[in-house]
Amino acid sequence: MSSAWEGFTAQHAVGDVLDGRVASVFPFGAFIEVADGIHGLLVGPEQRQVGSSVSVRIAEVDHDNRRLRLTAS
Repeated sequence: MSSAWEGFTAQHAVGDVLDGRVASVFPFGAFIEVADGIHGLLVGPEQRQVGSSVSVRIAEVDHDNRRLRLTAS
């Protein structure tokens, strides 16, 4: 049985633009939910509201640690 992470990374790659939802906000950036159970870090000083929609681009996929680094698209 494959995990949500494996399914997500089989369908998406660096450079893909995705619509997501702001899940949590910190001084260094925000975690964006880009699929059910899949979150990535969008680093930057922009003020974001939890629950708001955002368009992001996948900048890096860290398969070993199951992490995504995102940039604003």
